[in-house]
Amino acid sequence: MSHQPSPFSKYFSTAAALQAKRIEEFLLPDLIEGMKEGQVTEWHVKVGDKIKQFDPICEVLCDKMSAPLSSRFDGIVHSLRCELDDFVEVGKPLIEIEVDVDDDDARESDSSSSSSSSSSSSSDDSTGEEEGRQGFSKGKPILTTPAVRRLAREHNVNLADVRGTHKDGRVLKTDILRYIASLKGESSPPTPTPPTPVTPSPPPVQQAVAEDRVEKIVGIRKAMVKTMTAANEIPTFGFNDEVDMNALVSIRAQLKEQMAARGIKLSYMPFFLKAASMALLDYPVLNSSPNADCTTLTYKVQHNIGVAMDTPNGLLVPNIKSVQDKSVVEIASDLHRLMALGAAGKLGLDDLTGGTFSLSNIGVIGGTYARPILLPPEVLIGALGKLQVVPRFSEDDAVVKAHILNISWSADHRVIDGATVARFSNLWKQYLEEPSTLLANLR
Repeated sequence: MSHQPSPFSKYFSTAAALQAKRIEEFLLPDLIEGMKEGQVTEWHVKVGDKIKQFDPICEVLCDKMSAPLSSRFDGIVHSLRCELDDFVEVGKPLIEIEVDVDDDDARESDSSSSSSSSSSSSSDDSTGEEEGRQGFSKGKPILTTPAVRRLAREHNVNLADVRGTHKDGRVLKTDILRYIASLKGESSPPTPTPPTPVTPSPPPVQQAVAEDRVEKIVGIRKAMVKTMTAANEIPTFGFNDEVDMNALVSIRAQLKEQMAARGIKLSYMPFFLKAASMALLDYPVLNSSPNADCTTLTYKVQHNIGVAMDTPNGLLVPNIKSVQDKSVVEIASDLHRLMALGAAGKLGLDDLTGGTFSLSNIGVIGGTYARPILLPPEVLIGALGKLQVVPRFSEDDAVVKAHILNISWSADHRVIDGATVARFSNLWKQYLEEPSTLLANLR
């Protein structure tokens, strides 16, 4: 079978010769280890935009992070190879960029174009239908995505016959489906008119039947499957306790207005994080991580404490770096930044990696005790319950109002014993119940 030169090649080779241009594909890179695919969540460019190297192109969601991608070329956006919310495999093209080439490349392209043009001129009139099926109309490209081209091939649709409703005549999936529906409507035989009954009866009422829905596990859910499956292989030790928060409630009330004046919303979490970091100084094994076969332990110098967050993209655990070197106010500021990024779906790779210890504040939703799941390779995680006002007996047996917080710990029982967790929890609890000891032990 003789090879027919592509009209697309003829069109763009001629353009390259005249304008000294070529088309470069921008491929989805491997952003993190083990990444297979990414979801395009936001486009920063459109067809026809002039862009420079390092200009933002799009936002890609992979596993539990959203990463911005920047251009490697100066040029003009020629086409978007996928649509918003599409999943793209690593190494596959995201966009095509028209870039400048030197004169030698242009002459080579022009020579190739001339050869192709002379060999195909006799068959131009007979290939119009084939051009439409491949995505060309009168030698010019039809703007669309690979997914739409595949849909057209599956339904034997000539793209040249479909009117694109997007900007610059771009053919969308909805345009193909609308065209297919119109064909079915034209080819359907007319429905015969039923005879008029003597005594009309009401039509039977048809009940709407609910159907099961199958949804592919992708993105953050896919990452959660991987992490939780690995965590389930680790034997854990659980420890629960309750903390009297009366003193800390009073201190926070005193500082709340001062912090608000500085633009900082002061919650209890910065105190929990600082107290945990102080206690980790006495129990550094709880800030360590085992290797893959659990034959060595690496003791981490930095206390990068993760905080589980319920975001529009799912459960994420960004971490605050070097908590051991920061004040409660600085921790509150970092926490506010992470929460804002999480709500906007903008948490980056640095925010979501490098954690050494984690806390989950499930109490903001509800509940008292929980059984938190480890985030390997971390060896300890805590779950904070709902802060409740409950009756308690004082030392003189009087009934008093107490602010009680429940805490649940889960530890990697391969390398951490229960006594260590209990002693750590008692020290953390002491710092919260007697905030003066927290101040006295600041380093």
